[in-house]
Amino acid sequence: MIQNQYSIFESELTVRPDDIDMFNHVHNSKYLDYVLAARYEQMDKFYGMSWEKFEELGYGWVVSKVTISFKRALKMGDQLIVKTGILEMNEKGSNVQFEIINKKTGKVSSDGIFEYVMIDLKTQRSCKVTQEMIDAYSI
Repeated sequence: MIQNQYSIFESELTVRPDDIDMFNHVHNSKYLDYVLAARYEQMDKFYGMSWEKFEELGYGWVVSKVTISFKRALKMGDQLIVKTGILEMNEKGSNVQFEIINKKTGKVSSDGIFEYVMIDLKTQRSCKVTQEMIDAYSI
């Protein structure tokens, strides 16, 4: 069996005022938003298989599990780089690794893995990822 290989891509974001919590740093939930925003951009820009393309085909991706480690706080105005890449993609779904890096310091603020399941939008139930989709996301 041939193991597919996948690329790692980067997106840049800036911490906004509504990202800040009462401790004057980015609220933990916003890190998830950063990764989802980066994946949305990267699906279209780098893979040529946008979120909207999946919708046109009658499919969607839902997060089934997230593992995240918080290492360093991000603060108001910080610019960040979100690196993401597929670890594994098979007929059941996809595991995507990520790192959120403070652009100024070059240090990792957070990292982890998102586990996605593909669903059929009509039935709202999980479905198989096609080989064409796997190939579209491979190097």
